[in-house]
Amino acid sequence: MANRYIDKRFYDAIVDFDDSEEARNYYYEIMDTSPEANGDTVRDKILRTYAMLFCEERGLEVGEPAGVDDVAETADRLYIGSAGFDSKHWYRMAHHFPIIDDDNYDRFAALVIADLNAGELREAALNDGDTLVVGESDPFSMTPEERKNQKVRSVGAYEEGKR
Repeated sequence: MANRYIDKRFYDAIVDFDDSEEARNYYYEIMDTSPEANGDTVRDKILRTYAMLFCEERGLEVGEPAGVDDVAETADRLYIGSAGFDSKHWYRMAHHFPIIDDDNYDRFAALVIADLNAGELREAALNDGDTLVVGESDPFSMTPEERKNQKVRSVGAYEEGKR
């Protein structure tokens, strides 16, 4: 996955997207970069990676990119550190994505992937052992007991040269 483009500067551009024209320009520049001969862009690779990691219940074919609905319907499964109903732990809410739609679904996916590669999640995983946790597909309709006992899996950062 075009790791040389998914770095701290790219992560910072996504985080600062709403506040800086320079950040927006850099984000679009990287997302539209085509690092491989087959013409795939960094955006294509990010959406495929997001689909592989977080959309297994969506019925996508192997290698198919996540679309708007795929990202929107899986975003609330992602928790920082631990699963639960506490909005402080919801990845989407922690990063101020109240709505995921055509305008920002790829930016949310890019944020998650960049964070795992070069952001605060990577730092937290390496330094504190915190990870991104993937919970059940619909936390809003779960009872408190179901939320407490839900099945989760961790998605952690990798160290250079290891996965």
